[in-house]
Amino acid sequence: MGGGWCQVVLILSGTWLVVRCFVGLCPWRLFPTIRPTGLDLVRVLFGAPSIPLSPVNPFSLSQLAKLWEQQKAQIIPGLRAIGITSLAVAGLVIGVKQVGGWQPLELRIYDWMVRQRPEAPPDPRILIVGITESDIRDLGRVTPSDADLAEAIAILEAKNPRLIGLDMHRDVPQAPGRDALLQVLRSPRLITITNLGETELDRIPPPPNVSPERVGFNDVPVDQDGIVRRNLLFASTETETFYSFALRLAIAYLEEDGISPQPSPDAEDVLQLGQAVFHPLTLHSGGYERLDDRGYQILLDYRTRRQVAHTVSLHDVLTDQVPDSLIRDRIVLIGTTAPSSKDLFFTPFSPAEVEVARRPGVEIHAQMLSQFLSAAMGDRPLFTFWSNTQEWLWIFVWALTGGTLAWLVRNPIFLGVTGAGLLGTLVGFSLTMFNTAHWVIVGAPAIATFLSMGTVITYRAQQAQQQQKMVMKLLGQNTSPEIANALWQSRDHLLESGKLPGQRLVATMLFTDIKGFSRISEKMPPEELLLWLNEYLAAMTEEIQQHQGIINKFTGDGLLAVFGVPMPRLEAREVDQDAHHAVSCALAMRRRLQELNKGWKTIGLHDVQMRVGIFTGPVVVGSLGGRDRMEYGVIGNSVNSASRLESCMKDRQVDSCRILIAQETLQHIQNDFEVESWGLMELRGKDQHIHVYRVIDYLGMPKDVPDSPTPPNGTASSDAHQALEPEEDRRSEAIADA
Repeated sequence: MGGGWCQVVLILSGTWLVVRCFVGLCPWRLFPTIRPTGLDLVRVLFGAPSIPLSPVNPFSLSQLAKLWEQQKAQIIPGLRAIGITSLAVAGLVIGVKQVGGWQPLELRIYDWMVRQRPEAPPDPRILIVGITESDIRDLGRVTPSDADLAEAIAILEAKNPRLIGLDMHRDVPQAPGRDALLQVLRSPRLITITNLGETELDRIPPPPNVSPERVGFNDVPVDQDGIVRRNLLFASTETETFYSFALRLAIAYLEEDGISPQPSPDAEDVLQLGQAVFHPLTLHSGGYERLDDRGYQILLDYRTRRQVAHTVSLHDVLTDQVPDSLIRDRIVLIGTTAPSSKDLFFTPFSPAEVEVARRPGVEIHAQMLSQFLSAAMGDRPLFTFWSNTQEWLWIFVWALTGGTLAWLVRNPIFLGVTGAGLLGTLVGFSLTMFNTAHWVIVGAPAIATFLSMGTVITYRAQQAQQQQKMVMKLLGQNTSPEIANALWQSRDHLLESGKLPGQRLVATMLFTDIKGFSRISEKMPPEELLLWLNEYLAAMTEEIQQHQGIINKFTGDGLLAVFGVPMPRLEAREVDQDAHHAVSCALAMRRRLQELNKGWKTIGLHDVQMRVGIFTGPVVVGSLGGRDRMEYGVIGNSVNSASRLESCMKDRQVDSCRILIAQETLQHIQNDFEVESWGLMELRGKDQHIHVYRVIDYLGMPKDVPDSPTPPNGTASSDAHQALEPEEDRRSEAIADA
């Protein structure tokens, strides 16, 4: 994919993913009553308390303030966690960056961005004469003789090039033709090379009798990974300053157009050539860290992947097959292009090249020369970089973005998709900047983003574990998945206060007890008693969990289960559902008890009977206890009523599992269950009589054979329903009263 399309796709896809994520988190998506206009948002941001919003339903700023009071327990800890994490992660990433830890990654990304840039056509100001493998075979030697070079230069000179650059060492004679070569090298249009090397002993001198103004060094700066990314303009010793081969050619070429090197008006030690100001690379330019910035270096701007200029062979020149138009007024570079040559270099394009991974040195010098000429003419800008401070801020912004995203988005798939969108936005932005000659780092901010995301996710996991321990401490382990999910939605209240806040709500209580447990326990050894009792309680607990109830407490052989806590029910149908769950749970307990009795009978134990009392009404729930011991409490007359229902008329054990409910529960379960009325009864500890019903089974189910005759005052369930007022408004009033 071309560089332009690549960056467009990256930016658009990344931006869409990020925007899609945050749109899903907008307040007006969470609170559908809000429909703010653009003007409304301005009013909220800049303050206009007397001007209301424009919602579908009225939603004033005072309601927003109330909403803030409700949500700040979640928002403030989040802001604190995001801020601390972002600062810590940014500091860590910046510290590693300063010691060069991210340089290999940044340079790899730089190479990739170089490959995405649109390629320019071959430079029409340059011609390359390459010594190819075919030339070597024709000449019968690795390097041309002085005579062959002299002849080729003479042919080229006759066709009026502007300059000729000889990228071949001729400090040692290559017989025959030494004198002829030295003669043509006196031409003012010819630039030759020297090699400075690492030490004085490594230095290769230029050809003899060539003035210093027509000599440039051909040393190429190579990064630690062997790739050429920099362009060296000057190199200095204590006594002498050397110009690069490409810079000598560029200056000589531009002088004929009236352009000469000048100090920059802003800094005398900065070179200006035509329209270009060549700011040297520093220790921390772009993705570089601890750069060997000796000499005067800039970032090499590769014009194209392969053919930087039109190329002909030495054989073409010697046989006069090169048209005059390809030579006239051009810079002609002569150098070896044969793959067997040692003068080959890796470039940012090399990782994507299969056949030719390394490029000849003469082509590298042509790239450098083309960069000088294009920059001086204003055709291609030179690369610029952000300052250290700007890069640090850039890293912090992305750390903050990643941390914020990880805090807001709880769905792991959505978080992964949006994280990919963030990365696409970062890469797309940096690639766009790169195509306009601005190198903006990618690796360090990307690492900061995902490291910040990972840190916040880890913090949230630890927080969730802490909250889970607190919830389990308050509610025990007997919580259904549905209730656990509801608790999870309010977990921030737990973490903020360390307890569940007290609240009044409508719930359905279910009490159970084993008939004659004291007599049974006296006949069993302690070990067997506990095994038997735990088997019974485990079965009952399982049914309660499956019917979305919570075990509030165990009372020896009995237990209290609550349906409808800890999250308040906002609609009457939800209270109906809780009551339905409780009665269904009691019927399921009956079936489980029958199964248990069959098993116990095979090992010589007697049948067990149990009683269940169910009551629906207002209760107060919340954390009870002190710092060292705390539990989830459910208190109120409704709890007492359920307990009294379970224990009333103990001798009236109609079947193995007697289920009694009050009218307050019956009005919520409608016609789903078959019941019989036991009439008005005065429960122990209650001033008022309540109407009691026994639950037989689901409507339409075959009746169980009772263990004792049906009470003579029992009536059909339809009679019981006629005495009730199950209108919706009565249910709503019950919720409102709570």
